[in-house]
Amino acid sequence: QNFLVESGGGSVQAGGSLRLSCRATGFTYSPDCMAWFRQAPGKEREGVAAHNTFSTTYYARPVEGRFTISRDNSEFVLYLQMAGLKTEDTAMYFCVARTDRYCYANTFAVADKFPYWGQGTQVNVSS
Repeated sequence: QNFLVESGGGSVQAGGSLRLSCRATGFTYSPDCMAWFRQAPGKEREGVAAHNTFSTTYYARPVEGRFTISRDNSEFVLYLQMAGLKTEDTAMYFCVARTDRYCYANTFAVADKFPYWGQGTQVNVSS
């Protein structure tokens, strides 16, 4: 069975940094695309960033230039380095994966494209 387990969430003041990690277990090979979504209370889920197996990355506009997604394919681990955090970044962050194809600019932020979801890790940014 495939699992995604996130870690690294927490509380930080605005302007601070956090790094999220996600370990994929049970997968036969490193997923074609791994990504981060987030959901704030009362808001829709939104795609944050995605990383295909071989280097292609995508970012949502609100986080571009502040967040960096990376992955270690040998260890099946996905990271999200978050800097310059804002109060509006407060949300539950979910690691997601798909094994059927790579992500593209028009699909990386579409939640229904990802069959595998982690339980989430909470990020709180205070002013």
